[in-house]
Amino acid sequence: MSEVTLEDRGRALENQFYEKENAEKLHAMKEKLDTNGSKEELRKASGMTDDAVLEKLVALGIRGNTIAALSLVPLVQVAWADGVIQDNERVAILQGAHGKGLDEGTSGYELLHGWLKKQPSDELFGAWESYIKALAAQLNDEQNRLLKNQILGFAKMVAGAAGGILGFGKVSASEEKVLHRIEAAFAR
Repeated sequence: MSEVTLEDRGRALENQFYEKENAEKLHAMKEKLDTNGSKEELRKASGMTDDAVLEKLVALGIRGNTIAALSLVPLVQVAWADGVIQDNERVAILQGAHGKGLDEGTSGYELLHGWLKKQPSDELFGAWESYIKALAAQLNDEQNRLLKNQILGFAKMVAGAAGGILGFGKVSASEEKVLHRIEAAFAR
């Protein structure tokens, strides 16, 4: 009788091992399907075709319903350049968000709000740079110039929002460095 019990215990342990292994495999498959689905959703929403860029964006939590927030990454980066977001910078970014259709309660707004509360990693800015480089390759020279001027204009507005007289006019060295990095992302 003790042999049967020992044998039963052995089978139970074996089954438990395989159940855990199968659960891990199922989780990995589900995660891969979720990533692929998010990547396709993002591809449709952004028009981006570069798989490596899409994978970086998905890994950072960017989805089709939050892609508009990605366009505000340079503004967030400039605002955090000195390590702290000033109230005027926050207001300028939120106004830009509203102009992009990112209103309170939307997924994109929530993502942006998180970036304004806690400085995002440089990985996010790197993903934005990859996105812009891939996008710039799909644009003609005039479209690329217009997009660069628009994004740089908004970024400079945020950079100037916290300095100078009445909050306008002075851009710090750390903000200048970020502005140069933004401009460089458009180089072909």
